Amino acid sequence: MIDFTTSGYGLLALAIFAISYFFVIAEDRIHLSKSKPVMVGAGLIWILVGIAYASTGDQETAGLALREAILEYAELFLFLLSAMTFVHMMEERHLFLVLRSWLIARDFSLRRVFWVTGAATFILSPVVDNLSAALLMGSVVMAVGGRTPEFVALGCINVVIAANAGGVFSPFGDITSLMVWQAGHINFSKFIYLLPAALVNWLVPALIISLKVPDGPPQAAHRRQLMKQGALVVTALFVATAALSVIVHSQLGLPPVLGMMTGLGILKLYGFYLSHHDPMLREMELRQHHADTLANTRETKGDHVQVVRRFDMFRVVERASWDTLMFFYGVVLCVGGLATLGYLQLVSTGLYGSLGATSANLILGLSSSLVDNIPIMYAVLSMDQTLPLAQWLLLTLVIGTGGSLLAIGSAAGVALMGQASGIYTFRSHLKWSWAILLGYLLSSGVQVIVASSLGVG
Repeated sequence: MIDFTTSGYGLLALAIFAISYFFVIAEDRIHLSKSKPVMVGAGLIWILVGIAYASTGDQETAGLALREAILEYAELFLFLLSAMTFVHMMEERHLFLVLRSWLIARDFSLRRVFWVTGAATFILSPVVDNLSAALLMGSVVMAVGGRTPEFVALGCINVVIAANAGGVFSPFGDITSLMVWQAGHINFSKFIYLLPAALVNWLVPALIISLKVPDGPPQAAHRRQLMKQGALVVTALFVATAALSVIVHSQLGLPPVLGMMTGLGILKLYGFYLSHHDPMLREMELRQHHADTLANTRETKGDHVQVVRRFDMFRVVERASWDTLMFFYGVVLCVGGLATLGYLQLVSTGLYGSLGATSANLILGLSSSLVDNIPIMYAVLSMDQTLPLAQWLLLTLVIGTGGSLLAIGSAAGVALMGQASGIYTFRSHLKWSWAILLGYLLSSGVQVIVASSLGVG
């Protein structure tokens, strides 16, 4: 590849990426979905890449590189779409609502709620992803301690730390963990090596913060909730699908997305079954049928056009996930374009060549407190570094948990700031950044010791 890092094309592409990411960081202030600026930026950057290579008489390299980036995105996109569909289907079947109701019904004290929600978030994150776990447990914190703003703020900080820490030791817990697994740098079974460090990453700041948690009785009225028909079946299908993905990847060498998409097809078949056997869905469908028939009757002036809408599980996904998936598209293509212009090789030489792998990884982890961890991880993967397993494990840990240092550094933090608006704020989180940093450094040290003691090369 040709080095365009000092050319006008390269500098302009870098400026476009910086401007796009400025709008991503300012999402909460300007209320512009983060996917929009990076999608536009990705298109402009690749046009510049094409022009740059065409100016040298090469009209093939840019196209081949773009197709490679799109293929990488397609695999991750389909995997995430499948996983998100399962999670939101479980939510639509009221599985998480029942869990939230059960926790509130326990009548735990505020201090016990602090620890229960943190532990539950840590346990759920590797399974249903860190963002979903954080939103679920954040709602419990706010329901139980709504009349004690100090408790809500501290409880949300605890949930954010636990969500990010819990997400690193499973490919299903965080997008960056998934990226490393799909790239083949860490086998599924090896993610468990991150568990001790992940626990330290959460427990150290949680112990410090808990000293300031006010104690007292719960403050939420309880109303019993019931799961909808098929909730447990959907959960079992998700577990079986995850297992299938691991098997086809580890035993057959096939991309894990094949297992996820196969499971998604089975879930869709089950959704078809539900649409015919769930009385609530049948009633909703009948109402929709009458509404559509009435609307079409008015539009066609008497010509009856009957429209029957079956239960469609993708409707439960579209409200929350498409912006994330499109943001991921923009990030992958932006970083891929900058890599084709030579910037990632420049960064790779500057960081890993000068500082060494451990120091470089720690710096990248700290940078994820300001910049989303997805582009950072994708950038490292695009550098094509020949790191040993121990360094890939450390990198996964620090990039996945570095976002906890600032509330804006992770999707879980940003989401909970919106959920507990005015109570859990950037300033309230910043007060405890020193404790989170202590946990970050200690967990990094623990990971180095664990890798060394296990002989992980």
